[in-house]
Amino acid sequence: MTGPISVFIIDDSAVVRQVLTQVLGQDPGIRIAGVAPDPIFALQKMQSDWPDVIVLDVEMPRMDGITFLRKLMQERPTPVVICSTLTEKGADTTLQAMAAGAVDIITKPKIGLKDFLQSGSHQMLQAVKASARARLDPVHTQRAAPQSPLPASVPKAMSHTTDQVVALGTSTGGTHALEAVLTRLPADCPGIVIVQHMPEKFTAAFAHRLNHLCCCEVREAVDGDRVIPGLVLLAPGGRHMQLRRSGAQYRVSVVDGPPVNRHKPSVDVLFRSVASVAGRNALGIIMTGMGDDGARGLLAMRQAGAHTIAQDRDSCVVFGMPREAIERGAAIETLPLSAMAASIIGRSTCGQEVG
Repeated sequence: MTGPISVFIIDDSAVVRQVLTQVLGQDPGIRIAGVAPDPIFALQKMQSDWPDVIVLDVEMPRMDGITFLRKLMQERPTPVVICSTLTEKGADTTLQAMAAGAVDIITKPKIGLKDFLQSGSHQMLQAVKASARARLDPVHTQRAAPQSPLPASVPKAMSHTTDQVVALGTSTGGTHALEAVLTRLPADCPGIVIVQHMPEKFTAAFAHRLNHLCCCEVREAVDGDRVIPGLVLLAPGGRHMQLRRSGAQYRVSVVDGPPVNRHKPSVDVLFRSVASVAGRNALGIIMTGMGDDGARGLLAMRQAGAHTIAQDRDSCVVFGMPREAIERGAAIETLPLSAMAASIIGRSTCGQEVG
């Protein structure tokens, strides 16, 4: 891409349009291509100057964001950053938008909007820049449906600590990547712990969505949850998650604390704890995302004897976190997204030891 990134803002609030224009316009690498109060007006304006990135609200008059996204991804795929109100109801709606093809989420409160957007300008700018580099097709074409019905009951817990724990970290583009991997896993997959960079309130809705799509059970982690086969635990937004040993059991701790690598939850926090307590019984996977969160933690896992995998460039929406891990020597192998599930299954069911 040459020249500044062109951005089009679609939001029915004039205040939001004004503040976003100021926040994004302050960066010389970004050009505001236009603004509109709803997608219908936007489509008319964008025909003469199609943007590199669209910043989109979800709940708008005449055409909602989800309907617009589906139309956009069918006719002219374009990176989209969702700018949505932080509410439980809004979380479910926004995740539908993510499933329809959006790349990232930025949250906005109902009150104190101007101060919030200005204080969060760095996050907004980074999201737009990462989205401009997004590869949309690889992830969107690799999504799969569950291969068998959901299990009738929760699988039995492990009786010793030699069972494998899979630790997975991802960020921008990760909602699609996780769906592509988890929907290919059987009901008796190894216990999985995940950090997906996502705002508070959105992780519960995301876990609920995945739970309906997957053969294994997926839920937002609660402090003290036991890691068992067939269960996937997703770190709550706004909290760190760590793996710990409790006798012969693996459990998770969900804790507060300052952001690490600008994120809470942080992939590094999870990976370092897995390196410490699981060692060679762990499999570490770092997937699509912006920045370097997780690269150091994945290296710690490798040094502790774990097998480590990074997603390859071509299948990443944003090849940031995996690239950093590869450059640091943290990844033993590099795989496309389409091969991740098979690798997890193979290393847990073929009698292979991790290490």
